[in-house]
Amino acid sequence: MRAAAALKATTQLSALRSRTSPSILARGMAKNSKPPANSQFGRAGSPSQKPPSHPPSSASASATPKPPPEPPREPEPEQQQPAEPQETDKDAIPDLSKLPDLTQGIPSTLEYETAGATDKAALSALEEEAAAKSDRGGRGRAKGELPASAYVSSSERRRQTMARWALALTGVGAILCVAYLGRDWTEEELEKNPDIPNGWTPALWWKRARARMTDTVTYYQEPAFEKLLPDPDPSFERPYTLCISLEDMLVHSEWSREHGWRVAKRPGVDYFLHYLSQYYEIVLFTTVPFATGEPLIRKLDPYRFIMWPLFREATKFQDGEIVKDLSYLNRDLSKVIIIDTNPTHVRAQPENAIILPKWTGDPKDTELVSLVPFLEFIHTMQYTDVRKVIKSFEGTHIPTEFARREALARAEHNRRLQQKAAKGGGINWLASHLGLKPSNMSLMVAPDGEENPQEAFAKGKMLQDIARERGIRNYLMLEEEIRKNGEKWLKEEQEAMEKAQKEAMKSMKTSFFGWFTPKEEESNSDNKTQ
Repeated sequence: MRAAAALKATTQLSALRSRTSPSILARGMAKNSKPPANSQFGRAGSPSQKPPSHPPSSASASATPKPPPEPPREPEPEQQQPAEPQETDKDAIPDLSKLPDLTQGIPSTLEYETAGATDKAALSALEEEAAAKSDRGGRGRAKGELPASAYVSSSERRRQTMARWALALTGVGAILCVAYLGRDWTEEELEKNPDIPNGWTPALWWKRARARMTDTVTYYQEPAFEKLLPDPDPSFERPYTLCISLEDMLVHSEWSREHGWRVAKRPGVDYFLHYLSQYYEIVLFTTVPFATGEPLIRKLDPYRFIMWPLFREATKFQDGEIVKDLSYLNRDLSKVIIIDTNPTHVRAQPENAIILPKWTGDPKDTELVSLVPFLEFIHTMQYTDVRKVIKSFEGTHIPTEFARREALARAEHNRRLQQKAAKGGGINWLASHLGLKPSNMSLMVAPDGEENPQEAFAKGKMLQDIARERGIRNYLMLEEEIRKNGEKWLKEEQEAMEKAQKEAMKSMKTSFFGWFTPKEEESNSDNKTQ
């Protein structure tokens, strides 16, 4: 009976597996190895619930006290049998719940790729390979594996070889360069570098090389010449030097889509240059390059009232900025005045500078012309140091402040005239306000045809009034000469330039063909000329 019941339970279990999904059966068996009490397996296959074939009798009831413990031991192999098909089914049938649903389109793999890029576990293969190489004693490859150099192309090998040779030649060249620059000084170089003597020690050799390299770099930062201007001519009766700028002071340039580049000339430039040329040695000191500034200056000042034009080649490059260093002018700085629109350009000698606001093209501007009375007064009073005069006007608008002081001096002069003490009192009072007493009044002796200064003082005129009248008279005479002879002067200058160009070209040709002319022919030609 027991064998028949077991056979019947096995048959029913097979029929149940055929009707139930394998995945559902696997999950049910994983949760509980015992079948439910209400299932078909429990009703048919449980040994504890054997269906009776006939009603029990009293004899059988009394004869069955010992058999009941035995049935629970017999089904143990039967309960372990479903576990084996569970593992087989799980390995054979994959879990399709993790696959993407392609009915909605192909899903993106971005999340998978980004997760793999930051996943440290992806590097485990490389770490295991490195560990395997270290286990092999650092040889880096297993038996039969080709070396890394076997995978390098021939062109790459040539490039590597050329790179090594280039590095080697660079190193040898650097050593030779230091050896050449560290050679002993010449007599002229030794005078410029007395703190670094000659010698063969490595320290002295390196100091000389570094000094020569510094001089080479400094050559491009310093002005082109140590003396930008020639020595002053004693016969030139202009004791003061006036340096003026070009950009945003004498001219203003601007660019537009309609007209391109246009350059405007400041109002009063001609009067400023022509009038002050009788008092000052005018020097144009600009940061514009020669190639750009020279044609502009020739049109701006065709009669050359600007005696010395200096361009960017004459400036100094310091701390990333262009500086106009007046110490290279070869002039006494106590007699030099520079007018500029950029304070950084004159930072080397700010005590000599007058800073004007930039001119932006206003046709009614009078800022430049209003400086003429002040500059004329400095020449009239013959001050020994113009820096002290400029210092007395520091922080003020010079034309306005000078007009105010001149008005006060005129009032004092008129008051003294009333007291019959009009001999230079007003001008001395003004000079004291400017910071110095005049060293020499250059107009005390009147030229022929002019009014005597004493008579002018008696009429209530001051010294600057007399100087102004003389300056205006000279300016008008100069303008008259320009109107009469200006074109003639320009034509003569043009002819002189053409003649100089022809001579320069002839000299160039002679020097060039001289390399191909035998010396005997040259000596014969010299004898013929003699």
